[in-house]
Amino acid sequence: MLITQLVPAAVRAVEWFGDRPDATVFPGEDGHLRRGDSARRREFATTRACAREALAGLGVRPGPIPVGADRSPGWPAGVVGSLTHCACYRAAAVANSRAVRSVGIDAEPAHPLPRRVLERVTTQAERAALPADIHPLDRVLFSAKETLFKAWYPITRRYLGFLDATVEIRPPHRFLARILVDDCPTSLRGLLTGRYIVERGLVITALTVPHEGERS
Repeated sequence: MLITQLVPAAVRAVEWFGDRPDATVFPGEDGHLRRGDSARRREFATTRACAREALAGLGVRPGPIPVGADRSPGWPAGVVGSLTHCACYRAAAVANSRAVRSVGIDAEPAHPLPRRVLERVTTQAERAALPADIHPLDRVLFSAKETLFKAWYPITRRYLGFLDATVEIRPPHRFLARILVDDCPTSLRGLLTGRYIVERGLVITALTVPHEGERS
């Protein structure tokens, strides 16, 4: 399993390539889904099935994981987590909130990031730090920022722009992130370390935020 290579033992992670034929949507989860959008429904159901399987690893019984007004998943009490999906891949990562402060994951196809997008979501310094042959590290950089936002948002409930943080890729599997906003919570200050993998045509990134005083 690719995603489990990126998260610590306290995090339970499950992935699925494509859609699970047995995946179902629980009552209260699908209010935002458009009727007739069967492909989106299958993707949603599979991602939620991954989440329920991961939650089972924490001893949590299956139940609905609703979509909040801010589009974030409504995790059971005492749980933090993150979801991701892209073409042919769905995954979930969860942890007991006593074990970690927050977790973020993201998956992207390992295609070159369009230059105009790269220039919009990265600083000149970040681009200069990439090797000359940047593919797919440009996509890793983008995915790492998406993962950072997913770890940031549950703690702050605030938007974090792509240029509100810097990311440095450290091949073969690490990245370092620093949030630049002035009122950053203590647990998110300084360098945060995430991990990435490029395999099976995918870029997958993950970052776990420990509780204050637990960062090595």
